[in-house]
Amino acid sequence: MIGRITGTLLEKHPPQVLVDVQGVGYEVDVPMSTFYNLPATGQPVTLLTHFSVREDAHQLFGFLTAKEREAFRLLIRITGVGPKLALAVLSGLSVDELAQAVTLQEAGRLTRIPGVGKKTAERLLLELKGKLADALPTGPGVLPVTAGVQADALNALIALGYSDKEALPVVKQLPEGLALEEAIRQALKLLAKK
Repeated sequence: MIGRITGTLLEKHPPQVLVDVQGVGYEVDVPMSTFYNLPATGQPVTLLTHFSVREDAHQLFGFLTAKEREAFRLLIRITGVGPKLALAVLSGLSVDELAQAVTLQEAGRLTRIPGVGKKTAERLLLELKGKLADALPTGPGVLPVTAGVQADALNALIALGYSDKEALPVVKQLPEGLALEEAIRQALKLLAKK
């Protein structure tokens, strides 16, 4: 099993990169979240990897963080989710966003990813429930978002045309115990100030 490679980044062609490790070039498929954070070509790079062996292919997948690799491994264990779809999911959502979608049971966020239909999204939500909790951000200033009024307010803001990245931080700022209408009203006021 190849668990990590360190070498020189030779080529970048999404979703694949070529890494030279002491004269051997490894073709590595990476999610876009990793791709966007790679150094320039010619620079040293270290990738955590997952080596997949199938009857018709041997593929190496690379990730900049252990969280990404763990999420990838959780995804490919789900029936009907292969490495290509797992990369698509991690390219469409960060691990934290995926964990948030699973916690809030938001199939709509997953169906926006190319290749993920309604049934696949529901299967992902069911299979990943409770397994991505470690990926949720924690620490001072980060409120745990629970299903309920906050989730409904988030869905309402998304339905109004706001992106996940705009709406989620605002919903996290809302005080607990608000009625849904008041939560939406306050969230819209906060968004208007930006």
